[in-house]
Amino acid sequence: MSRCNTVKNRAGNQQMDSSLPNVYELAQRRLKFLFEAFDNIYVSFSGGKDSSVLLNLCIDYIRRHGLDRKIGVFHMDYEIQYRDTVAHVDQVLASNADILEVYRVCVPFKVPTCTSMFQPYWRPWEESKRELWVREMPAGSYTGKDFPFFSAKMWDYEFQSRFALWLHRRKRAGRTCCLIGIRTQESYNRWRSIYSDRNKHRFRGERWIRQCKADNICNAYPIYDWLTTDVWTANGKFGWAYNRLYDLFYQAGVPLENQRVASPFISPAIPSLSLYRAIDPDTWGKMVSRVNGVNFAAHYGKSPVAGWQSVSLPKGLTWEKYMNFLLTTLPAETRRNYLEKLSVSIRFWRDKGGSLSDQTIARLQKAGIPIRIGEKSGYRTDKKPVRMEYLDDIDVPEFSQLPTFKRICICILRNDHACKYMGFSPNKNETLRRKKIMEKYESLLRS
Repeated sequence: MSRCNTVKNRAGNQQMDSSLPNVYELAQRRLKFLFEAFDNIYVSFSGGKDSSVLLNLCIDYIRRHGLDRKIGVFHMDYEIQYRDTVAHVDQVLASNADILEVYRVCVPFKVPTCTSMFQPYWRPWEESKRELWVREMPAGSYTGKDFPFFSAKMWDYEFQSRFALWLHRRKRAGRTCCLIGIRTQESYNRWRSIYSDRNKHRFRGERWIRQCKADNICNAYPIYDWLTTDVWTANGKFGWAYNRLYDLFYQAGVPLENQRVASPFISPAIPSLSLYRAIDPDTWGKMVSRVNGVNFAAHYGKSPVAGWQSVSLPKGLTWEKYMNFLLTTLPAETRRNYLEKLSVSIRFWRDKGGSLSDQTIARLQKAGIPIRIGEKSGYRTDKKPVRMEYLDDIDVPEFSQLPTFKRICICILRNDHACKYMGFSPNKNETLRRKKIMEKYESLLRS
């Protein structure tokens, strides 16, 4: 397994320092810290490789140290999953039933989908669609009726946050910690969430444990420094159970970074949606009638038609005119959503400005683009704020960071209702609503 750091030898080449602990040894130290500091611990378990290895680490730690306690397992069952994923989850939970407290959640919360221009979300286990369910609900699952806080307006990510408070109260815990199997190798955002100095809510100074607003509830990331090779080395060395779906991915030639078991309808998963037809045809046949646009997305998910690869502009149109044409093809509510996002983006770039590097600024100036450069950004960054008007298109490497009508055309083609490709996060109303909900339940927790 990889070491936590490297040193240079006499020739100046980097090599592993054998005196330093490897990532498995560091994970053992972190688990010891967690089991001593928290009386209530649960693992967020999806059935993917990272959450599986994290759960196996915890199970192995409890058994080897003879701990007289159980650990919770929080599994959000999205109904539509590969059969191998379902089988793996069933196996792990059943074979360790003596030390696991299982919370298998089958709740019809809203889940984002990028397969349809008509639907920005779908609902797993929706009662009115029972006859279309891809499979039967697992026995002993928790449903919406089991959670007083659940409402039809709730998104899946909101449910995750509220579940922690619900479980904390249910267990009458002193301290609760949710263990999450994210690794910084996966994305820059994950790396930043661990290493950023802006994170002021660390538990006892540990950067890999984040304290929630309720002081006695935390999220922890014990394998944040693991590499993909470390995950598979651990599975092989310790003989841990893993999702056999990854064997099929490997045989199908899917690159390691694209081997995902998450919701098949979110934007990053669309290009690989067609794999369901080859790997799990029975599930695929049911998916087509379960969620709008699945078949189209599978056929064209990797093509320019769906905003991927090289998107071409129809002859005689500018990107702004093409955007207006695309908007006329959308339902009124969907069209209004994109226009609101565009209006917000235009005001942002005109009044506040986006943070751009000196290199990008130089390229804009060389291209003769009118810009206004500020001295200091409101964000913690060395980049400068740049105010500018929307462009039709611009041929620079940083295209995706700049305000162009081409970008919103790509969002429309991808059915990216949240406009994440344009850098949007949840809007102000969504953020305020979530904040009010969290404050309400934190007040209940304190009382």
